[in-house]
Order: sequence, then structure tokens, then C-alpha cells
Amino acid sequence: MTTATSVSDRSPVPQLNRRLTSARLPRWAPAGVAVLSIALGCAIGAGAGLASHLQWGLIAGLLFVAISYVVAAKVEGARQAKDRFATSLVWMAFVLAVVPLASLLIYTIQQGASVVDGNFLSHSMRGVLSSGPGGGIYHALLGTLLQVGLATAMAAPIGLLTAVYLVEYGRGRLAAVVTFFVDVMTGIPSIVAGLFILSVWNLALGFDYSGFSGSLALAILMMPVVVRSTEEMLKLVPNELREASYALGVPKWKTILRVVLPTAIGGITTGVMLAVARITGETAPVLMLVFVSDSINSDPFNGPQMNLPVYIWQQYGYNNQYGYARAWGAALVLIAFVMGLNLLARGIARWRSPKSGH
Repeated sequence: MTTATSVSDRSPVPQLNRRLTSARLPRWAPAGVAVLSIALGCAIGAGAGLASHLQWGLIAGLLFVAISYVVAAKVEGARQAKDRFATSLVWMAFVLAVVPLASLLIYTIQQGASVVDGNFLSHSMRGVLSSGPGGGIYHALLGTLLQVGLATAMAAPIGLLTAVYLVEYGRGRLAAVVTFFVDVMTGIPSIVAGLFILSVWNLALGFDYSGFSGSLALAILMMPVVVRSTEEMLKLVPNELREASYALGVPKWKTILRVVLPTAIGGITTGVMLAVARITGETAPVLMLVFVSDSINSDPFNGPQMNLPVYIWQQYGYNNQYGYARAWGAALVLIAFVMGLNLLARGIARWRSPKSGH
């Protein structure tokens, strides 16, 4: 009996149980460490005479990582301390990414909310002094919608068909060349796309400033985003669906049209929406190709046409309080428009996800 007991005491099972039932920090510990770190960071920053609250925040973030590791090592052991350390770094990086975005949004709302009203959204700058009150963004908002709409109408079908070719048909050297140029176009600066359209469309072919010229440059910027997002969504469609369709005698083009595209339509729509949001804020090619106008121009094929990013640049350049106010109001409307597109894209992706059953 004594021998059996001594053998069981030396077995690794009790040691393993002790490891599994070792002390753990309570769930509120990370929040408590965060509050303590913020308090210490503010105290150190104030005591050292640091004027920037950003420096206080960085000190608090470093303290949060250090205190989390020390406390976890003391209570939970070295292994859990490393896990807490990595988790703390992730949270710190998340806060560093969110704080500037939240600050930008809050500051824009503070500056532009007092300007945005029905009159601001329904009037143009025709007959309004740049140094005086009044005026609105209707002409710029209309120009943005027309230019982005035309760019989407051109880029989305071409990008979709290119992605279908690369995934379903692309083999050999031609597919490699197309993939290479799509990758190159993804990194092209917007000013280069504007210069290309200016050289070919305006100077070589002799067309004048117009919203359509800007739409051509925006389409160039939008196309590779659509190709890449659509290509990834088509690759996620299981091959079993294609093979089942082929087994029923359905030709390949009809399989793509009736099986592959409907399956990936949620992700494809999301990619197109994100591409639209990406080109909505472009300024350089629009300023170069569309020019500026204080009047309402609903014809994107004739004459200069205003755009929201260009309107913001123009109003801020007037260097007076009324111009600043109108610029911040237009910036708030532009941010709301882009956020709306992103929310719409996420809603479509969730609606068309496999879990929703649609």
C-alpha cells in the first residue's frame, strides 16, 4: 500500500491537475489594469509637464502592456503572461488605430454640423460671394453622384468580366499578363490616371473639360479594386457546385451565370461598394479633368462640373471663416456618404452570407 501511494505521488497526473487548476486573474483584471494605466499615465504626464495628451496616452499604453505582463507572470505563470502580453499589444494597436479616426470624425462633426441644413444641401454657390455667408453644395453633390455613377457603370462590368476570365478561363501567358497589369494598376497614383486621361482624351482627342473626363480617370482607379475583390469571391465558390452543374449537362457559361455568380453575389457587391467609396474622395484627377463650377451642371458630358472633394479644396483655399465653414460642412457630408456606402456593403454581405439562408 505504501509503495503504491508513493508511486502515485510521483506520477505526473497530480502535477498536471495542479497546472490546469492554477490561479487565474479575474475577468475584470484587464479593465482594472487599463484604468490604473490611464491614471498613472495622466499622473506621469502631468508631473513631467508634458503638454500633449497624445504623450500621456502613449505612456498609459506602455504601462498597460507592462503591468499586464507583470501581474500575469506573478499570478498565472510565464506562459499565460506571454499570452497576456500579446493580447495587450493587440489592444494597444487597436486603440492607436481607432483614436485618430474617432478624433477626425468628432472634430469634423463639431466643425460642420452647424452648417449642414436643408439650405446648404439644396443650393449652389452661384451668385454667392466667397467671402460671405450662404451658398451650398447641391451642385458639388450632384456632380459627385454623376461622376461616380458613370465610373461605376464603366468599371464594374469590365472588372467583373476580367475576374471571371481570370478565375474560370485564365490559363497560360495571357492570364499572367492580365494579372500583372491588374497588380500594377492597383498601385497607380490617382494623379497618374488623371494625366493619362488628360493626355489621351482631352489633348489628343480634343475633348473639353467635363464630368465624363473625370469619370474615366475614376474608372481606371476603381477597376483593379473590383477585379481583385471579385476574383477572391469567385475563388471561394466551392468547385463541387460547378462540377454538379457540369454533371447535369449545363454548359460552362450558364454555370457561371446561374451558379457561380449568384453564389458570390454578396461578396462581389461588397467589393464594388468599397471600390465606389475609394474613388468618391479623389481630388487630383477630378480637379485636372473636370475643373470647377459654381453653378449646377446636370450634364456630365458638357462643361465643367463641381465635385465634393474639389469643393472642399476650393472653399478652404478662400481663407476666410465662411469658406472654412462650408468646407467642413462638405467634408461632413462626404464622410457620411462614404460611411453610408461602407455600411451598405456590410449589410449586403451579411444579408447574402450563407448563414442568412439567402
